[in-house]
Amino acid sequence: MRNLDFAPLYRATVGFDRIADLMDRVLSTDVAQPTYPPYNIEKTAEDAYRISIAVAGFTPDDLSVEVKDGSLLVSARKAADETDRTYLHRGIATRAFERRFALADHVRVAGAAHEHGMLHIDLVREVPEAMKPRRIEIARESGATPVLEAKAETVN
Repeated sequence: MRNLDFAPLYRATVGFDRIADLMDRVLSTDVAQPTYPPYNIEKTAEDAYRISIAVAGFTPDDLSVEVKDGSLLVSARKAADETDRTYLHRGIATRAFERRFALADHVRVAGAAHEHGMLHIDLVREVPEAMKPRRIEIARESGATPVLEAKAETVN
């Protein structure tokens, strides 16, 4: 695997450090990503997403969902089983896990629900009004109003 040096990118750009950090994190992480627990990411609407994680054997008290520094961290710790059980086959894994998801700008966690052995985390992208596209009316040559006198209602 090649190691890339992002130092020139930091010197020549302003405001792109988050992208460089993301690229650096992706390239430096271990190739063997954990596969437990399995999860789905689905797009539920134009600006809405849902992460569904299979957490069979965990209660809502065992699970933790946190948002920190643009990352969503889902972890679980199972309390020690006090009962003396003898398993002939143990196929339901209840081992501790930690799964991290990088969130894009303006994506917030709307809520989380635990039902039927699944943890559903709903995400919403909320683009600020200042960043949404807007149409600027162009003044006509005949009877044109000066730009300084343009009314705010003409800008959508």
